[in-house]
Amino acid sequence: MQRKVVQPNDFTGLTEVRDRLRRFEDRYNASAQPFQWRFTTSDLDDLLARLDRHTADLHDQSSVAPAA
Repeated sequence: MQRKVVQPNDFTGLTEVRDRLRRFEDRYNASAQPFQWRFTTSDLDDLLARLDRHTADLHDQSSVAPAA
């Protein structure tokens, strides 16, 4: 929204900001289409499990004392 509405920041007052945001909202709502998500909850579970393993691996590596 910032790129599409707020920039450039050439507003003379808050009323102009409000009006521009409302015009954008009206245009967007008139043309918006439902988004078809491809990232499923199963994908999320897999990603979180991989992140947990990665974090645990990093923790294990950092807790190993260097050889003297």
